[in-house]
Amino acid sequence: MSIRRLPDELINRIAAGEVVEKPASALKELVENSVDAGSTQIDIKLSNGGLDLIIVADNGCGMSAREIPIALERHATSKLSDDAIEMVATLGFRGEALPSIASVSKFTIESRTLESDGYRITTDHGVKTYEGPAAVPPGTRVSVENLFAKVPARRKFLRSKRSEYAASLDVVRRLAMARPDIGFSLEHDGRRTLSVQAGMSAPERVSALTSDALAQNSVAVDLQRGNVKLGGIASLPTFNRGVADHQFLFVNGRPVKDRLLIGAIRGAYAEMLARDRHAVVALFIDMPADEVDVNVHPAKTEVRFRDPTQVRGLIVSGLRHALDQGGFRAVQRPAENAASNWQVEPINNQHNIFDQSEHHTSNSPSGQNALPIDQRQYGNSGEGGLRGDYAPSSLAERSSDYKPQYDPLTGEITAGAGDIAPLMGRAEEANEAVPEGMKHPLGVARGQVAKTYIIAEAEDGLVIVDQHAAHERLVLERMRAAIEGVDSKVASQALLLPEVVELDEVACDRLESRFEELAQFGMELERFGPAAILVRSVPAVLGGGAVQDLITDLADEIGAYDEALSLKERIDLVASTMACHGSVRAGRVLNVAEMNALLREMEVTPHSGQCNHGRPTWVKLALDDVEKLFGRK
Repeated sequence: MSIRRLPDELINRIAAGEVVEKPASALKELVENSVDAGSTQIDIKLSNGGLDLIIVADNGCGMSAREIPIALERHATSKLSDDAIEMVATLGFRGEALPSIASVSKFTIESRTLESDGYRITTDHGVKTYEGPAAVPPGTRVSVENLFAKVPARRKFLRSKRSEYAASLDVVRRLAMARPDIGFSLEHDGRRTLSVQAGMSAPERVSALTSDALAQNSVAVDLQRGNVKLGGIASLPTFNRGVADHQFLFVNGRPVKDRLLIGAIRGAYAEMLARDRHAVVALFIDMPADEVDVNVHPAKTEVRFRDPTQVRGLIVSGLRHALDQGGFRAVQRPAENAASNWQVEPINNQHNIFDQSEHHTSNSPSGQNALPIDQRQYGNSGEGGLRGDYAPSSLAERSSDYKPQYDPLTGEITAGAGDIAPLMGRAEEANEAVPEGMKHPLGVARGQVAKTYIIAEAEDGLVIVDQHAAHERLVLERMRAAIEGVDSKVASQALLLPEVVELDEVACDRLESRFEELAQFGMELERFGPAAILVRSVPAVLGGGAVQDLITDLADEIGAYDEALSLKERIDLVASTMACHGSVRAGRVLNVAEMNALLREMEVTPHSGQCNHGRPTWVKLALDDVEKLFGRK
């Protein structure tokens, strides 16, 4: 076969395959052109997720009648004044975007400078159909209709309208976050879904485009080393999400998705976040142009640093310093007078996790109270033994007010007259004999350590159980069994007052598309306007708590994994998320009866040796090993 030169139309279509993968890709190129044109306002309209129509209009410098035809030629650009592409300061410069988009759509560009008249060119999949004067305001307006209409092989691989719109919204959100000096608006199918004014500060712009709660639950990041500067905001560890989609990274004003930067964020939050939780951050890195290569990817979403170690160290140090400055701050701290609302419980009252009001701040954003164990499964088992109860006291009482006195004769520590008694454990007389460990593989509970780990005695050693991880697996297996049962549905519990959960429109769309599947899990949800979900019922195993956290995490995880999962995998994903929210939390005090009930169910539940995230739920220390520790063997 002889070598031949490809026709321009085919060259443009090949280039479009690199630059224009979906509507969001075309939108990104057009908005970046508007940003580079010095615009102060950019207005965007989409129809059918961008599949049918994309319009980007700006008030930038515009183009003259002579320049517009050149803009539609390949490798023609105004963004490089010389050959030093490594010093480019604009978002794009390859000159392939406009001809590539025009080759796979009905394309119209009209523009005008302050000194010239307006001009318009229309093409249909690369074939020019109109060229002439146009009455337009200063700036540029680009219209893209019926993307890939004549390239069916490409169009059939596009995702649903909602998915394509979600990708387009993410593109606009990131570009708007990078340039708070520019106003942005976005309409989808005739409805305004995003609008921010020019002149906002970077933290204000980030909060406006993400969540108002982020402003109250974040710390400012500001650090400079040499000629590299890091700024932005980072969430407190307790304000987190179930996926990493809420991490926004910018290098010299360019939105990027870089594994080095994401890894640095994970390293900075190490030991402060569970492995399946992710911080919410918006970080801006500014550095000399010759220290970073922005042309390693056609869409310029990846970068390469000359000194990646320096950049990673800067992010880790900057985030840790900012978080250290946050001190003891946690999400939604109670008001100063909240302690006065707590009542002192009489010392003789039975302590039961089903009715206690112990406050527990979890890793979830709202810091809701920990959920109780299902009372039907963990009621009084009749097994007596030591109780690990605490003598209750008011939250207003402070341990620093306690002045202990030491009796040298008895060796006891006693409180002086008028002093407040400290929290301390007390033993109660057993009602019946303590069970023998040899009867049960996981042994018999003997106590609880750090309000997190159950210590049990088995015939051949000591068993340590992570109560949250173990109960999370038990709840998941119960939900799976209910789905696979006769009714194919998890028992639900109606909320006394339906709860409204506010989310962004894309998250609501994701949930709405799965209402029928979620109903199998006992969740009755309704759309409550463009950006809210009404929750009428939840799975009975959840007990009605932490609804906000559950709905938020479900929306995140469906968005991150839904498209690539089968129905069974989606069901497992939803069940796993609900199980995590429905399980007894670390930090919850359990009595011995409840501990033993948990152990007994673990022994008869499949897969109870690991939690839903693959971590072990229990470990055993053999008696031989214990004896070796004390030199007995």
